[in-house]
Amino acid sequence: MSVSATALKERQKAAWAMGDLHKGFGLATPIVGELLCEAVDVHGGESVLDVGCGTGNTALAAARRGAEVTGVDIVAAALVHARQRFSVEGPTGTFVEAEAESLPFPNDSFGIVLSTFGVMFAPDQEKAAQELLRVCRSTGRIGLANWIPEGTSAELGKLLGKYMPPAPAGVRTPFEWGTEQRLRELFGPDSSAIATNRRVFYWRTASLEAMVDNLCKYNGPTRALVQALPAQRGEALGRDMLDMWGRLNQASDGSFKVPQDYLEAVITKA
Repeated sequence: MSVSATALKERQKAAWAMGDLHKGFGLATPIVGELLCEAVDVHGGESVLDVGCGTGNTALAAARRGAEVTGVDIVAAALVHARQRFSVEGPTGTFVEAEAESLPFPNDSFGIVLSTFGVMFAPDQEKAAQELLRVCRSTGRIGLANWIPEGTSAELGKLLGKYMPPAPAGVRTPFEWGTEQRLRELFGPDSSAIATNRRVFYWRTASLEAMVDNLCKYNGPTRALVQALPAQRGEALGRDMLDMWGRLNQASDGSFKVPQDYLEAVITKA
């Protein structure tokens, strides 16, 4: 990986650590992990790795089905939160601070490997995909939930990108993971089947303003960007987010309801 790409990874880690993954993201997305575990058919006794586990939504969904769960993430505070949630609910889980491109596990360690809006943000897509395959056993399943290129999360990404330095040359957009074509490029040669399903859930908050406030306070990358910008640019970003989310808002009662489209994929390793 180039020096620039390595620097990007460090910026990503620092940015995500600035927020609160549970308040900024986890509270809105439990349904995604539950649906993914159903799609992959997680059941009791299986060994499951959740890559980019955040505060544990998908890991908990797998543990509720009786699986032996390990979660990895680059944000140490998120792993502390995940451990606390497991302690409250009761299942056993192991959590390790690690990168998707360098998973600290032997080959063929897990029957199921999952990632919910996590591994897609690894700068080196090929390396991340190979790591998922490496730690998954033969005939095991890899379950992914990835934002799609034409969805509202990608639109937010494009908006934020107008205020950010450009990505290093050669780093591909993470939203390519939300296309079947890219998944076949990354996993096809080492898989016996790739099944995809377009899904949607709704991001809901009390108001449009509450949504933007939530992003700026708790979404790490957005918070880091707002704090790094001069005051006038930060205010302009806030107005742009209000305009974007207001245009997309489907609620008519003063609350906030916006569809979040994503691609669910189940990949069977050859």
